[in-house]
Amino acid sequence: MEAKIGNFFDSVTAFFGGGDHIPWCDRDTIAGCEREVAEAPNGASDEAKSDSIMRLSWALVHSRQPEDVQRGIAMLEASLANSTSPLQKREKLYLLAVGCYRSGEFPRSRQLAEQCLEIAPDWRQALTLKKAVEDRITKDGVIGIGITATAVGLIIGGIAAALARKK
Repeated sequence: MEAKIGNFFDSVTAFFGGGDHIPWCDRDTIAGCEREVAEAPNGASDEAKSDSIMRLSWALVHSRQPEDVQRGIAMLEASLANSTSPLQKREKLYLLAVGCYRSGEFPRSRQLAEQCLEIAPDWRQALTLKKAVEDRITKDGVIGIGITATAVGLIIGGIAAALARKK
């Protein structure tokens, strides 16, 4: 019995806690990536510059700071058209999906994750992200229904109380 109660509380905590498994990135890591991009020598290969920018984009979309996430999204959107291989496109789409997830754009995040899965159907990271997005959409819907039901209940209760006072 105690195990069932413990499982119930664990599931409620997980529901409201939003426990996704997407890593976070700290300011120090972002600063290091920014330095790496800024210090890239002019003679460096395009591939080396691109790798540095991808590391910075990864760090930005995994940041806890909304402005960093938005910066990462903008960088990825600007570089997506220049993707030469399906692997590059898949990586950029995935990072865009993470950025959209972090910024609360869940439908767009799901759409981008699905585009990743069109390129690589068995890619575990994209599958995990898509599930996290769908779980979050479901959770937000349940919470919205709960808030609406509470509001309707309060309105009906107020009307009933007003009618009871008139009689």
